[in-house]
Amino acid sequence: MTRYEPAIDVDAITAIDMHVHIEVGAHGHPSLPADLSEAASKYFSTDGPRPDLDSVADYYRERKMAAVVFTVDVTTSLGHQPIRSEDIAEGAARNNDVLIPFGSVDPLRGADAVVHARRLIEDQGVRGFKFHPTLQNFDPSDTAFFPLYEVLQEAGVIALFHTGQTGIGAGMPGGRGLRLGLSNPMLLDVVAAEHPELQIIMAHPSVPWQDEAISVATHKHNTWIDLSGWSPKYFPPELVRAANSTLKRRVLFGSDFPMITPDRWLRDVEQAQFKPEVLPGIMKDNAVRLLGLGGPS
Repeated sequence: MTRYEPAIDVDAITAIDMHVHIEVGAHGHPSLPADLSEAASKYFSTDGPRPDLDSVADYYRERKMAAVVFTVDVTTSLGHQPIRSEDIAEGAARNNDVLIPFGSVDPLRGADAVVHARRLIEDQGVRGFKFHPTLQNFDPSDTAFFPLYEVLQEAGVIALFHTGQTGIGAGMPGGRGLRLGLSNPMLLDVVAAEHPELQIIMAHPSVPWQDEAISVATHKHNTWIDLSGWSPKYFPPELVRAANSTLKRRVLFGSDFPMITPDRWLRDVEQAQFKPEVLPGIMKDNAVRLLGLGGPS
């Protein structure tokens, strides 16, 4: 086992994609049940390939970008065995010139999740954790999950939460039983308040709760917003306005690859009316600072 340590030449890359899913694991094991993957592909109008980790690394290397990679552990909520975070960390260690591994644990497993998170940090060198409250069926503000956050805070690693609506389950009967309200970013206000040193990323334009996300990020300076999951031409104007002003140092580029590619994101960003002077921060510099990769302070 090789523990991950980054070897990213920050000056040589043009961007850091903070939101990249690994959807195919060892021996072709998928990250989600087949019916959910199919519904998500339909929602995003995506029928392209689901590359494995080494292919993802090649894809970003060709574009002179780095990428944060992860899966989501939905063992309890969906009864589906996850792609192992250990495998993602080891794959990132093989490709540490372009990849940064985040882990995933099942919050519903309680103390076992805490032990698993600590092991991924200490043994594998993961730099953060991805949570998806809707898919994982947990309320992130519940104090039952605070011991897990405390491990992350103590280790100085990042907590990235899906926020807002999700395309996963969209159009299925009852949305496959998935509850959107668990991904309201206001639930993360409690997490940020009680764990002031924990750096929290609220992923995606948080529709229909964009104002809530901006409010939390404005008040709690240990929170960040990533711009993944949408084409920039559809970003809510209030999000663009905040990114251009009060939140310009805490907004991050993310694509949601493979559902949305960085190529498409970059093609459409000119229509989002970001100020030219804030784009270097959004594309790379803010992430460099958050991830502790050196460079601009």
